Amino acid sequence: MQDRPWLVGIVGGSGSGKTSIAQELRRRIRKTGADVLMMDMDAYYAPLELVKARFGEGPINWDHPNAFDLELLALHLGSLRRGESIRKPVYDFQTSDRTGWSEPIAPSEVIILEGLLLFALPELRDQLDLKIFVDTDADVRILRRIQRDMKERGRSLESVVAQYLDSVRPMHLEFVEPSKRWADLIVPTGVENKRALEMLTHHVLGRLQKGGPAHG
Repeated sequence: MQDRPWLVGIVGGSGSGKTSIAQELRRRIRKTGADVLMMDMDAYYAPLELVKARFGEGPINWDHPNAFDLELLALHLGSLRRGESIRKPVYDFQTSDRTGWSEPIAPSEVIILEGLLLFALPELRDQLDLKIFVDTDADVRILRRIQRDMKERGRSLESVVAQYLDSVRPMHLEFVEPSKRWADLIVPTGVENKRALEMLTHHVLGRLQKGGPAHG
């Protein structure tokens, strides 16, 4: 048993399949009897009033670091690394606002955190023990985003495409894609890459058996 939780960060562009990778990794690790906690960066969008203040009169760019409460996320990661419980924010995508706080969440042996900007920001990146980048072609990512937003969020095709061109793609090129250089492992195509998933699972389980994180 390691002396503290092991933090695994998973990054990829919108529609890359990073959530599917995170869920499949959790499933595989749980089959061995290890405890796994899943977290997502989207829960750490800043309160709407603060986001509006940061962007001023201009449109809100939900893919920019200023849309997130990065200080709180960094604080929570530090608490989990020390073995302390946290109360994660509860975020409502319908109102684009924080609505409350979760019940206390205790750290597990492995904590899987997924999000767009985890590697781009040193205050988050430096707390991760393993960094995974899900590298999926842009045409696949936009098609997945269109399907998701139209089906799950009631968006029109025109609005999804407009947001992609106005903010999603520019922010991907500015923050997400360059952060690939920080990755320990790059997974092409996402959850369909069974061999990469097997290697990833083997690596995490091997680290657990050896006694946890290799550093810090």
